[in-house]
Amino acid sequence: MPLPKTVDRIERQLLREQVYATLRDWIIHGVLQPNEKVRDVELAERLGVSRTPVREALRRLEDEGLVQTEANRWTRVAPLGLEDAHELYPIIWTLEGLAIRIAGPLLTGADLDEMRQLNQRLARALQDKEPVEASAIDRDFHLVFVRRSGNQELIKILQGLKLKLRRLEAAYFGRCLVAERSVIEHEEIIAALAAQDFDAAARAVKSNWRNSLARLMDEIQSSDA
Repeated sequence: MPLPKTVDRIERQLLREQVYATLRDWIIHGVLQPNEKVRDVELAERLGVSRTPVREALRRLEDEGLVQTEANRWTRVAPLGLEDAHELYPIIWTLEGLAIRIAGPLLTGADLDEMRQLNQRLARALQDKEPVEASAIDRDFHLVFVRRSGNQELIKILQGLKLKLRRLEAAYFGRCLVAERSVIEHEEIIAALAAQDFDAAARAVKSNWRNSLARLMDEIQSSDA
């Protein structure tokens, strides 16, 4: 896919992060498509930067599984298929189950209030048919307890996995797959946390992700029909 002809020039003080964020977003939203070969020279020219921050960004993206390289031969966007969903979802619900068990005793009343407010915003976004906003709010909801776990390795792994999920959403549907049922599932997570039943909270998180996977598969089947 041709790269965009108009790209805002990147400010020097945030060069590395902005180059990384731009390339990451191009991959997530399909500007750079699965299996597409990329050249650091071309990317640097398009972004108006030197090759150094581009190479650093590509290395970070490789660590996150969004880019693949063959030393001294090629760099390409990682392939993407529906089988990725069946691999990613169980890992995510398992790791989030761990995160919520760790975070449970550490969550404050303010944390639970934040989760309730985010869930209310999610309900409004879904009602207003704002899928991009709904997807972002859903991520923020889960991030409350994931961050509260304080386990930086866990946070980092989940962040990378969810980047891949965002690619699936954009590649197959161009929108999020958060459904109104998610609001109810989130209420069950909050209720378990408020009751300090952290095993139940972990089960509710797993149910939320399993149902999301089922909704994804239903969407695929209906679109193929």
